[in-house]
Amino acid sequence: MRQLLQDARTGEVTVADVPAPRLLAGCVLVRTAASLVSAGTERASSEFARKNLLQKARMRPDLVRDVVNKISRDGLVATMGAVRSRLDHPSALGYSSAGTVLAVGEGVTDIQPGDRVACAGVNHAVHAELACVPRLLVARIPSESVTFEQAAFTTVGAVALHSIRTADVRLGDTVAVIGLGLLGQLAVQILKAAGCCVLGMDIAVDRAALALRLGADAVGHSAAAFRDLCMHHSHGRGADAVLITAQTLSNDPVNLAGEVARDRAVIVAVGAVGMDIPRRLFYEKELDFRVSRSYGPGRYDAAYEQMGIDYPIGYVRWTETRNMEAFLGLLAEGKLNLTPLITHRFPIDRAPSAYEWIAGKAGAPFLGVVIAYPGAAEQNTLTRIAASAGPFAGPRQVRLGLLGAGSFATSVLLPAIRRQGGVELITACAASGLHARYAAAKFGFRNCATDEREVSTDPEINTVVIATRHHLHARQVIAALESGKHVFCEKPLCLNQAELLQISSARVAQASRRLILMVGFNRRFSRLSLRLKDFLQAVGEPLSINYRVNAGFLPADHWLNDPAQGGGRILGEVCHFVDYLSFLTGAVPVEVQTRSLPNSGPYSNDNVVCWLRFSNGSHGTITYLANGDKSYSKERVEVFGGGSVAVLEDFRRLELIRGGRKSVLRSRWRQDKGHRREWESFLNAVRTGAPEPIPFRETAATMLATFALEESRCLGHAVTVNALDENSQNSASQDFDQAS
Repeated sequence: MRQLLQDARTGEVTVADVPAPRLLAGCVLVRTAASLVSAGTERASSEFARKNLLQKARMRPDLVRDVVNKISRDGLVATMGAVRSRLDHPSALGYSSAGTVLAVGEGVTDIQPGDRVACAGVNHAVHAELACVPRLLVARIPSESVTFEQAAFTTVGAVALHSIRTADVRLGDTVAVIGLGLLGQLAVQILKAAGCCVLGMDIAVDRAALALRLGADAVGHSAAAFRDLCMHHSHGRGADAVLITAQTLSNDPVNLAGEVARDRAVIVAVGAVGMDIPRRLFYEKELDFRVSRSYGPGRYDAAYEQMGIDYPIGYVRWTETRNMEAFLGLLAEGKLNLTPLITHRFPIDRAPSAYEWIAGKAGAPFLGVVIAYPGAAEQNTLTRIAASAGPFAGPRQVRLGLLGAGSFATSVLLPAIRRQGGVELITACAASGLHARYAAAKFGFRNCATDEREVSTDPEINTVVIATRHHLHARQVIAALESGKHVFCEKPLCLNQAELLQISSARVAQASRRLILMVGFNRRFSRLSLRLKDFLQAVGEPLSINYRVNAGFLPADHWLNDPAQGGGRILGEVCHFVDYLSFLTGAVPVEVQTRSLPNSGPYSNDNVVCWLRFSNGSHGTITYLANGDKSYSKERVEVFGGGSVAVLEDFRRLELIRGGRKSVLRSRWRQDKGHRREWESFLNAVRTGAPEPIPFRETAATMLATFALEESRCLGHAVTVNALDENSQNSASQDFDQAS
């Protein structure tokens, strides 16, 4: 299918051929008929993308601080690599569209294939022939009289409608609208439909005249004229409410709003404007200044938008979905006239020209810019972007398929794989066609895909890399093993013991093929880790190890904190450090205990101290914290035993102390967490048939200990770590199937 993409480095907009999106649970697959280019939001993002690196840095000093902190923590080379990866990644454009439902995902019952719908949301209602959109970002078009072109305005219409609700506007109120672009024009018409006296202002004479034709009671195109007409139409009292729908860095709209508002009026900022509020004026009138947040309640709430958890109507009457429905209702009743607002139409093939217009390069006025999608969209889930490298040469030639093309895969895993050489990259697969195509094009895959079966069932692929969200790992590992493929799975291997037993069963069933299954516990492969391990060989007694992790804060609605997708930070991240302690001690955990630190406020049970006792008598603590400063070092390991001390700081500096003598090893320019050596070991095992670099029994022990740590956190006492009971595989498999 065709999709509009923007280069984050240069701002260039292109139409790319990408695989159709995968239909996800709780979503609908929509064939787009029309989409709206936002002259405000999309113009601002387009202008930012076109700026050079220095200009971007000046506009986003917060990002500059993040880069500086990352350099001090991870090193210059790693930081610049991450920055380049971010700038290389194209972005999807668009957030307001309309089309026909082709299919509905699991859990969607009130939308059916064939329904005509309006869609909303960045990265969802994109400028593309097909889109996968969460259910609560979709509203059914109520009448055939509403065209797809009109319905494509729904998202922007919901923004205007929510701003009016934010202002507490009532029948008969006098409302001033400052800024008569697309958003302002829609607000004018909705306010008139609500029975208000509407006064508009824009410095562009043609836009002011258009608002007058569409129902405004009076308009002005200078501040002085606007002040006069507001006083005249309000009998000298001033406007009951003021909507600022302009977009400018200037503070003039806020000053003007304060001047034309009556005593104790409500002023609502809708567009991006300067907000240096003049205290004296706002104090004297006791004005109420509010900021309207997008389409309404539910916006930016992952539980609402992504998980489909609606707000009860008795408590939240107007959500973003219900605002979309209300706007469509106004269209169906003929109370809004959108035809004069559409100044340009472009077919998808010529859509980049639309961005030339909104960037002002054409030097002509514009307002509503619509993209049309003529013809039937191709629903192919695989797109070929390079020719075949030749016939399959045998089982020892590594031909790789990738599942998951997020930031970790593209900034860490794939660069590590590419540095090895001798690997043929066949198919990169992700739920988003954009992410799949980006990874495939940048790293040289032959194909990009959105259906994971294109990887698991391809006979040419003999090695699968899994870098998807955690809840998918177990199923994808099992599918790859059952297809006779070697597997590299990013941590964690799975999210519960039933899944672990299912994986073990699949591995045993394929034992004759000598398949390699490895989890991405990379830290044990670091150069400094190997040196530390060698140093500890001379210690003839149990070790005591302290591992401190300054993990950084994640919002409560981050997918990693979702028990269903990420499993939480103990299962999702602490498993890394459990494996590392097992590596250093040379033993498996037999007893664990987790103590939660105060996790009130914004934290999600991600401040914990974990204690582990190992089979050889060693002890370890993992202090995992989300309440620190990210500019400080992330990881510090201290090892004591046999008259020796070792301190590893962020995998960049290692101190080894014994007999009163200290030696220091450094990795000055690049933090080395072992990704390169990890891949050397994995690929060597695949090519030569050597044993798994991390024996499966160690991986299983790590996962079992991690499950026990989470159990201990919930129970509040120590938990014994049981060995993997392969005799229970049959019953566990049944539990796994039921859980799935």
